[in-house]
Amino acid sequence: MESLRINGGTRIPLSDVVIRASRSSGPGGQHANMTSSRIEVAFDVRASRALSPGQQELVIERLGPVVRAVSQDARSQSRNRDLALERLADRIRDALHVQAKRRATGPSRNAKRKRVESKVKRGQVKKERRRPNSDW
Repeated sequence: MESLRINGGTRIPLSDVVIRASRSSGPGGQHANMTSSRIEVAFDVRASRALSPGQQELVIERLGPVVRAVSQDARSQSRNRDLALERLADRIRDALHVQAKRRATGPSRNAKRKRVESKVKRGQVKKERRRPNSDW
């Protein structure tokens, strides 16, 4: 993998991503104490030319100038590297996602008809509950 696929045509070359390995925290015995399996990846948004200026501003506004992701879930360094890169791509993808504008809509003709019918029906129920007229 020489580039990180974000969406459609957007790809970030791995040369723009800083990858650091360190010892993971928490329990794990000798293996965790001896191997550098924790991976932290960092992506400097301003330094990269992979994103357009508009995309850069969007990511900086939502995540800051440097986007980071960490993984220490797996025992192997290579698996943690893949997980951290995947998390980084997910964070950038979410930051680039633009919510579609909501268009206000009115009730449909059928909804209006049903509303009026239910009002008429409810009125009939209430009318039938009244005391009978003493005119007869």
